[in-house]
Amino acid sequence: MSARIVTLLDVARAAGVSRSTASDALQGSGRVAEATRARVRATADALGYRPNSAARRLRRAGTGAIGLYLPRTASRLDYYMNLAFGAVARAQHDDFDVVLLAGTAARGPIASRVDGLLIVDPDTADPAVPEMLAAGVPVVTGERYPGPSAAPTGAVVCDNAASLTALLDHLADRGARRPGLLAPRGDSAWAQALRMTAAAWGEAHAVPVAVRPVPFAATPAEAADAASGLLRADPGVDAVVCGPDGAAPGVLYAADALGRTPGRDLLVASCVDGTATRTSSPPITSVDLRPAEYGRACAELLADILAGRTPPDTVRPHAWELRVRASSGPEDGTDGSPDGGADRSRPAAARPH
Repeated sequence: MSARIVTLLDVARAAGVSRSTASDALQGSGRVAEATRARVRATADALGYRPNSAARRLRRAGTGAIGLYLPRTASRLDYYMNLAFGAVARAQHDDFDVVLLAGTAARGPIASRVDGLLIVDPDTADPAVPEMLAAGVPVVTGERYPGPSAAPTGAVVCDNAASLTALLDHLADRGARRPGLLAPRGDSAWAQALRMTAAAWGEAHAVPVAVRPVPFAATPAEAADAASGLLRADPGVDAVVCGPDGAAPGVLYAADALGRTPGRDLLVASCVDGTATRTSSPPITSVDLRPAEYGRACAELLADILAGRTPPDTVRPHAWELRVRASSGPEDGTDGSPDGGADRSRPAAARPH
């Protein structure tokens, strides 16, 4: 015999409220006291209540879906995949399906397919972004959109200037006197912030940061070539910060090829943490942008705007963390392990692909 389905009326009776109050509490709408809202939600969880998705979509006259638009190179980057999983998990919590949009699929009658849009790292050179901003549905961006077209409805932003400043300050504290940056090309807010921050930091410290441009989604091989060119052109560079996700191990290869030792006579760091930086030898000091949490924050803001819980034009900050590891100098335990995550007997790095 199949188990009886728990209804909204069951939840209302168990929580001691009316059916309409229970509905408002679970949807985050209406004027419901926070204590009552929490009690209703706890009761629903305890009873195993699952809302009728089709009915909810009919009541709000929407599609029950939100669109997620990622950069074209996202499919091979650890950061964006984790962000997407976080966004999907949070959207499901709010009873939304997620439609992954890419390239030309993001264009056309978007408003008829989704209730709102998430656009991550929008670039001014991407022709699909202005069309999505003008689609007539709420739009939340992960990072601000620096282009001239209509502004998004809301945004979740990291202080990328502060994170790169923290990296450069850390390397300077560890003895670096001539830092370099493999700076991502493109006109996303993140790429712009890294380039501008490097220039500002160099001016403030009277030590210009040597900058080499690399693709937004540079591979380890491309990072190796750029780092090799940087170090050959300026042997005085004693620290290299790699911008793109997953590319920093290429800097380790370049250092080996030139007889430099990461963590000793060449400090290495990355603007994006991930599997590649954690498992490199030595592990690489990085900025942890907490991508899964970032995706959840973006989806939560969009759901809040769609439900009327949050006003349009809301901008929410997202916290990052600095993960200090052996690539930036002597081990001091700051990565949470007794030896700082260092590999004391690092073999020569393999040629990246």
